Amino acid sequence: QVQLVESGGGLVQAGGSLRLSCAASGRTFSNYAMGWFRQAPGKEREFVAAISWRAVTTSFADSVKGRFTISRDNAKNTVYLQMNSLKPEDTAVYYCAADRQTLRPDIVSSWFQYDSWGQGTQVTVSS
Repeated sequence: QVQLVESGGGLVQAGGSLRLSCAASGRTFSNYAMGWFRQAPGKEREFVAAISWRAVTTSFADSVKGRFTISRDNAKNTVYLQMNSLKPEDTAVYYCAADRQTLRPDIVSSWFQYDSWGQGTQVTVSS
């Protein structure tokens, strides 16, 4: 497994922006797709975004399309989630995760296909 540490969460007003970072260590970061998920109180964990191991392909939940972008820097073993035009409904704990399969040709959005998780970072958007 890989060790993941998220950072960048915080409190922001609606319409604002945050950039989350996720630093990885422990295995060859560049061989794995990476994903971001979030979980709000009383709700199930949901997919937010993912990026393929070569950063060629990205995928986003409908609720964040056009507002969030995902990127990765394989030289720094880091994946980013840029969140713009934030809404109160984006409030949640955000987790990054590493795909359990190496060199997967596509990207996946189901949480059980990721086998390494960070501790999460809180994002709170006030109205």
